[in-house]
Amino acid sequence: MKTAIHAGVAAMAVLGLMTVTPAASAAEPGATARVETVAFAGGQSVGLTMAENAPAGTREILESDTAAAAAAANVCGSGYTTSVSAVRYGVYGTTYTWWNGTYSGTNHLYDRPICAVFFNDTSYTRYMGIRLKDNYTATADTEDFGAFSQYAGPVYQNKGYCGEAYSYMEEASGKVVVDNLLAVGSCN
Repeated sequence: MKTAIHAGVAAMAVLGLMTVTPAASAAEPGATARVETVAFAGGQSVGLTMAENAPAGTREILESDTAAAAAAANVCGSGYTTSVSAVRYGVYGTTYTWWNGTYSGTNHLYDRPICAVFFNDTSYTRYMGIRLKDNYTATADTEDFGAFSQYAGPVYQNKGYCGEAYSYMEEASGKVVVDNLLAVGSCN
């Protein structure tokens, strides 16, 4: 069932049949809470925003494949439209992390609900996974591992900002081709 959902969401994004609602601006002033509209190539807007202090390369990934970025945000669910980080792993896959513009506690740096998705860019079913760790040691990691043709995830953490997203993928032969950590947001 999950593979069918993955394929359906990807197809909807490619055909332009999905909409992504813009995230609300953060209530707290300051660089870590502000977002900016992403200026996609050709001036087309898909309703996504990017955290002002998103790591280098995030904007380029969002702008290089707007359909995939919109699909990743849509997979996370309603409101997850602010990108806090994204990374492409060669020809193998792309990991996206999204924030829904709300806070799950009083610490407005760490207490942000985060969603992570690892998209399979190979066109083949691969054993792959995504694991999301928040910034608190007492919270269990959330993960999704298995054989997927479209993506692993989504996975969520209520206090996920400043955490880590771990992405993993094997080729059909079992050779590991992605084994990387991505910082969720800029927290230094």
